[in-house]
Amino acid sequence: MNAGKLRSVFFLFFLICAGFWRAAAQEIVTAERFLESVSERYGGIKDYEARIAIRSGNTDMYGAVSHLAPSFLRIDFTTPAEQVIVFDGELLTVYLPEYRAVLNQVVGAGRRPGASLASAQGLVLLRRNYVSSFVTGPEPVPLEEGSGEAVVKLRLARRSISEGFREIILSVDPATRLIRRIEGRTIADSLVRFDFSQIRTNQGIPEGRFLYDSPASANLYNNFLFRDTD
Repeated sequence: MNAGKLRSVFFLFFLICAGFWRAAAQEIVTAERFLESVSERYGGIKDYEARIAIRSGNTDMYGAVSHLAPSFLRIDFTTPAEQVIVFDGELLTVYLPEYRAVLNQVVGAGRRPGASLASAQGLVLLRRNYVSSFVTGPEPVPLEEGSGEAVVKLRLARRSISEGFREIILSVDPATRLIRRIEGRTIADSLVRFDFSQIRTNQGIPEGRFLYDSPASANLYNNFLFRDTD
């Protein structure tokens, strides 16, 4: 092969390689960019409803969750039966049927985080207060051992010791960019897990769903978390 042809071969080779690496670079998704895409997905959701399962230590709770952007949240539990958590943007109400108790807390503007981590506001806070990385990589992996459900797993490490969770693992459906599971490791090294299933978005949920009339026989306890003037 003469020098001219050799130069042509190498030129074509490097063109192909350069094109390959440019294409590969365009497909590389960092953990931060993936989390940003999840945040953008939730930013376009006006409301959603889903089945929810909560595990805290050895306690399991099940129910239905409703969220209306930006801050409305309601969970109607089947286990414990009749237990309710409602937040209407200003008032947090928790009904504990076991104790016939209604706990109310007025939440001032300065204390309002996102109503839920699985919301546009909650994800903004996560991106601000935690550093993200992939647990194993950007490729989908089983939700848990033996599961046929594939998710992308993100590990979020806190930037400051003031955060309540040392570490959070988000399991995200790669096709819908919806959060399937949230696992938080507390400072005391206990695990809290939220599972979301049967998620339906933009159903036109009315604000009236977040009005709650407590049972007349229940005892009322106000400002159970903090005084609004604190």
